[in-house]
Amino acid sequence: MHLPEDMPLQPDWFAHSSAVVDAPCTIGAGTRIWHFAHVMSDSTIGANCVLGQNVVVAPRVRIGDGVKIQNNVSVYTGVELDDDVFCGPSVVFTNVINPRSHVERKHEFRRTAVGRGATLGANSTIVCGVTLGRWCFVGAGAVVTRDVPDFALVHGNPARLRGWVCRCGVSLPLAAKGPAGERTTCRSCGDTYLRTADGLTAEHDA
Repeated sequence: MHLPEDMPLQPDWFAHSSAVVDAPCTIGAGTRIWHFAHVMSDSTIGANCVLGQNVVVAPRVRIGDGVKIQNNVSVYTGVELDDDVFCGPSVVFTNVINPRSHVERKHEFRRTAVGRGATLGANSTIVCGVTLGRWCFVGAGAVVTRDVPDFALVHGNPARLRGWVCRCGVSLPLAAKGPAGERTTCRSCGDTYLRTADGLTAEHDA
């Protein structure tokens, strides 16, 4: 692992010898950073995270606890990952809506917020400026161009609402659209959910 001289080796997190960690940054206990990853300065990574091969964390990025980022993902400035987010291999984030090589737009970075427990499938693309709700599930290869509600299952290009997913990751027996007040129960873990005007709510969270 390459560390700047002013950043001491931390005994409570691990980085592979090929990884680069720039100072200053904050890395939580139990986090593991694997081959050829690069964590840039002023970023914050929570506890018990896993950063796979070739992951890049750009300056001022905030990553919560228990986040898993698979190989070949770049988390750009403006992206925020809440606790327990899963990013599949080669997920793509962006931070400028209209990039041009000859136009400097670093002052126009858009915020992309990924809520707690969300899963982003392999090769999905998250266009900047959107909010992905808690425990949502983005299918592999999806292109997300708009906000995604809590517990929503979305896939396609552009990604559209296809159904709902329990926080345990199992699809719920509930149509994508329907009247507020409908209830459903996960067939795997037994958690119950209520459809609202804005989407879905876990009843034990209410």
